[in-house]
Amino acid sequence: MADRLLAIDTATSRAVLAIGEVADGTLVAVEAWPGGHAHAETILPRLSALLSASDVVLADIVGVAVGIGPGTFTGLRVGLATAKTLAHGLRRPIVGLGTAEALAAAAGLQRRATVILPAGPRDRYVVTPLDAGVGARLLAPSAFEAWLAEASPETATLVAVDLDDASIPDEAHQRGAAALDALGPALLRLGAAALAAGRSDDVAALVPAYVTLPRGVPASAGGAAWSPDLR
Repeated sequence: MADRLLAIDTATSRAVLAIGEVADGTLVAVEAWPGGHAHAETILPRLSALLSASDVVLADIVGVAVGIGPGTFTGLRVGLATAKTLAHGLRRPIVGLGTAEALAAAAGLQRRATVILPAGPRDRYVVTPLDAGVGARLLAPSAFEAWLAEASPETATLVAVDLDDASIPDEAHQRGAAALDALGPALLRLGAAALAAGRSDDVAALVPAYVTLPRGVPASAGGAAWSPDLR
């Protein structure tokens, strides 16, 4: 029996499953595919196929790492529910990881990085993982244009993910594409480090890092509470 770590992320346009060694996150196998609107239909069959191809059984999984966003509402919910169900059913520890932090690590950036993600059709999430007290910022188009005009390469390296925006430098798009390609291994490394440090999140309390209200929920409602209930 091998001790394996399972990593899941469904926050971006590409759903990712990765299996690695729990000791250090060394990659064993990875599967990535366009998430689209079919996360619920594809994630479990993809996981089953990945386990089989890697000669890994569920009993080998001794920890679960899951990206918690920010990202797409439906994708995040499905990925996190899957991760939580597996952790609960297998009685294994789970760690939630910021997807932007994992993308920055996947881009190979050791210094300050700012990850830019789509927030709906026009708005943008701007996340600087090293700024622990800031969190993800939601910027409307005009605010994002102003922020981008003031962004300095000396203080932030931009990583643009899932964006077709000519106002963002080409280098940022290139870093974003590379980060998506390497997201699975990055999640494994971060997850293994978190588990090695003794971290284990409460499976009942772990929720997506939503920044905005979902479509159809009016701002006048005063916010929304994200139920951790898997039903």
